[in-house]
Parts: sequence; C-alpha cells; structure tokens
Amino acid sequence: MAALRRIPKVILGQVSHSQSNPSSLLPPLSLFISRRGIASKLFVGGLSFYTTDKGLLEAFSQYGQVIEAKIVMDRVSDRSKGFGFVTFALQDEAEKAKEEMDGKTLNGRVVFVDYAKPQTNFGGGVPIARGPPEPTTDQ
Repeated sequence: MAALRRIPKVILGQVSHSQSNPSSLLPPLSLFISRRGIASKLFVGGLSFYTTDKGLLEAFSQYGQVIEAKIVMDRVSDRSKGFGFVTFALQDEAEKAKEEMDGKTLNGRVVFVDYAKPQTNFGGGVPIARGPPEPTTDQ
C-alpha cells in the first residue's frame, strides 16, 4: 500500500532527495511529456523509402527543437513504411512545422503533415488459436 501512495509523488516529481537513487524512480520522458503536455507529436506521411531518421530530423529541426524523429519500419523487409513521427519540444514549433512542411517536397516526395493521434492498441501479438472450425450440419 505504501508503494501505491508513492507512485503519484514519483510522477509529479515530489520524491524526497533522501532516497539513494531518485533518477531510477523517475518516469520515462514520454510519460513526462504526455502528462505535462509540453511536447507535440506530428505524423508525417508520404515519405520516400530512402528518407532516414536523421534526414527527417534535419528537415524539421529548422522549425524548432526536435525531441525525436522516427520513421516507422516494416519488421519483415526492414524498409520504411513511408511514414514517421516528429516530436517537438513546444506546441508552437510543431504548429509552425505543420503549416510550413505540409505539402512540401522531401527527398522527391510530397509529404503530408498532421498532428499524431493517440496510439490505440489493436491487440497486437500472436493471434489466439481457437481450434478447427465447427462442422456444419446440412438439413
């Protein structure tokens, strides 16, 4: 029960300094960003298969401080899926980048920029085997 009372303090940054390693109790950066609302994530679609994380970072860093630029890769072919995400430190910077980069050419392809939607869980993973189908009765 005491551990449960400590969780909100850890998230809010109210951990006492008397603990041996307070940095191990801090939440990941992504949780901090989502709780505080200080960052804005953009979806970038229509990317060339040759665009890299570094190229995406360089293209968007002229509009502000980019925290992360990530291109989504196909697990099987290890190639780009043609879209990615860019996270900015400030909402204003993300808004400016969205306005400026939407419809512009990047590596020979016209890219489309919009605010990223929250990630939804589609169940992912291995499908559950349910056995053979039930026999049908013909009448």
